[in-house]
Amino acid sequence: MQEQISYFSAFLVGFLGVVHCAGMCGGIIGALTLSQLSDGKLRKVSIILSYNLARICSYALAGGLMASLGWFATHWLEIHLAQGLMQLLAGLFMLALGLYLSGWWFGLNRLENLGAFVWKRLEPLGRQLMPVKNFRQAFVLGLVWGWLPCGLVYSVLIWSMSAGSFYKGALMMASFGLGTLPNLLLMGLFAGSLLKYFQNNKIRQISGVIIILFAVYMLKAAVTVIRHAL
Repeated sequence: MQEQISYFSAFLVGFLGVVHCAGMCGGIIGALTLSQLSDGKLRKVSIILSYNLARICSYALAGGLMASLGWFATHWLEIHLAQGLMQLLAGLFMLALGLYLSGWWFGLNRLENLGAFVWKRLEPLGRQLMPVKNFRQAFVLGLVWGWLPCGLVYSVLIWSMSAGSFYKGALMMASFGLGTLPNLLLMGLFAGSLLKYFQNNKIRQISGVIIILFAVYMLKAAVTVIRHAL
């Protein structure tokens, strides 16, 4: 039951994170959409869906790898203590994410800057795939796009470390990715009219506060686990 709650919570974080996605991925979505203007609506939706699903595949792979690192960490520490410490770290990152989305603190920008090292090597590959002309190009572009430096993604990746196995970490990040899917699909279809709505300060603050409350819950649960483990 607890696992199902975690997957749903990851989905919810992805859904609420649209206020960040609008600023981070809005330009990418707009460029991809413009390249499909001459296509019919069904093909346009299929292309957008294709690279978004590939993006989620990249998230799932990253989540599985992070969960594997967390699994190895449990062999160095008592399992419950290790899980509690990872949950504590995840709660702190989730708190930072809530403050970031609310526009009250932008410390996660530093984490995104670290990810730029990898992105500098992948971004030229993505540029070569533009404009998108077929589903294969769209899928490969989505796989590349999934590694775009993003504080929102990194926060959930830290959380996935506590998942316990490659499979569960991959499923957690896939749940998060599916949470981002509805809003990014809508941005792809109605980019001009929705970006302004998603970037509204009140929407940002409401989303941020919800995630801050969730972070407080995570931190409280982590402290309880650590106390029992000591």
